[in-house]
Amino acid sequence: MKKTFYSNGKLLLTGEYVVLDGAMALALPTKFGQDLIVETGDRQEIQWTSYDADGSIWFDDTFLFSEIEKKTFFEGQPVKNTLVAILHEAGLMNPNFLKQNEGYRISTHLSFPKFWGLGTSSTLINNIAQWLEIDAFALLKNSFGGSGYDIACAQNDTPILYRLDSGKPYVKPIAFEPDCRRHLYFVYLNQKQSSKNAIASYQQKRTAVDNIILQTDKITTALLQTNDGFSFQSLLQEHEEILSALLELPTVKEKLFPDFQGTLKSLGAWGGDFILAYSKEDPTIYFQEKGFHTVIPYADMIL
Repeated sequence: MKKTFYSNGKLLLTGEYVVLDGAMALALPTKFGQDLIVETGDRQEIQWTSYDADGSIWFDDTFLFSEIEKKTFFEGQPVKNTLVAILHEAGLMNPNFLKQNEGYRISTHLSFPKFWGLGTSSTLINNIAQWLEIDAFALLKNSFGGSGYDIACAQNDTPILYRLDSGKPYVKPIAFEPDCRRHLYFVYLNQKQSSKNAIASYQQKRTAVDNIILQTDKITTALLQTNDGFSFQSLLQEHEEILSALLELPTVKEKLFPDFQGTLKSLGAWGGDFILAYSKEDPTIYFQEKGFHTVIPYADMIL
């Protein structure tokens, strides 16, 4: 019997990093995502194949149920180790899936290039949770860690407000359709950023975070209430400057695009993946001339 599961990708517009400490974040599920197809196998093993957006295979391996139960470590195979670790935690939450006498043939298919950073891991975790009927937020916490906003995006088809309330996820679907969205573009910075490493770095640097949360929450609320382009840009810029001071890092505009005629904001982990550009004119040529060839209008990216 064949079963198919699907999850949306994610982008974090406000509250990056401080969402870990309870800030309200504005998160955007994307039109891109990942599916997971489960079919019956044999020999108490999982035959796993993962496909990138262009149809190429980026992971292909087989592992035994016993290796998942023992959380076997495979030297020099980080992808396999990560997958086994996730399935091990999933097995603790639902042992039945490893107690059957057959096996599984599983394939995953991304609709975005895996290096984009739109949620290769979060969509996988949410799909596994759907398949095994377990709590995706708990599975994330027990395996990867993180705030969980990406899991919330995987599960929702509209923009959301997200925060951790005493460690538990609060998710509120919202309407977020600012008139100025026609001036918004997502630009890929040609390098994938490790969320784990970014979180670790933040946790070493955060100080006086309560005051910063108050400031970013105020910006998030204001963004939901404004359609004026100038105000929208000002709020994005203010958020960028607050996080720049907290992280002790230059803003992306200062670092890479000081001559850009418009506003730029980092999204998610700073230093990689996508940024948001506000520009009155289509900025594609500007970014392409600087070597950044993936420029996606807001309407083509966000659900």
